[in-house]
Amino acid sequence: MNSAHTLDEFLDLVDENDNVIGKKKRSEVYAEHLSNFRVVNAFVVNSKGEIWIPRRSADKRIFPLCLDMSMGGHVESGENYADALKRETQEELNIDTDKEQIRLLSHLSPQKDGVSANMNVYEIKMDEAPNYNKSDFVEHFWLTPKALFERISNGDKTKGDLPKLVKIFYGN
Repeated sequence: MNSAHTLDEFLDLVDENDNVIGKKKRSEVYAEHLSNFRVVNAFVVNSKGEIWIPRRSADKRIFPLCLDMSMGGHVESGENYADALKRETQEELNIDTDKEQIRLLSHLSPQKDGVSANMNVYEIKMDEAPNYNKSDFVEHFWLTPKALFERISNGDKTKGDLPKLVKIFYGN
């Protein structure tokens, strides 16, 4: 984690076309229930079509102990999606994005897609489980979309956008 990265970093606020219109502290964005900020999400997918799904640690401020995207993070003020992807993937999964097969799946927005924020969603092709940050995640599973939805229907809790993103990009 670099010294500029803090738990209450500034996030850019954006309009419906993803143009920056201001900035607020992360705590204010969440306290005000805003959705006009930027995030990155990524799914690690193996050659069998299984998605690497981690469980968030108990001390996470939002969605503790919930199943999560393989990687997710905020785009900090002044940062672009690609830089946030590189930083967050390194922090959470110890993956260097310059050395892996990564592709942009799509850009989604709250207005058009009903997601929690403006986001770029990526896919990382890997057959080995990432050497993830143990302060972010407590366990992980390789799951097909069907197996993930079975876990959810059996009561496993998820981060808000996880089922929606899996359904959009991998079906059910």
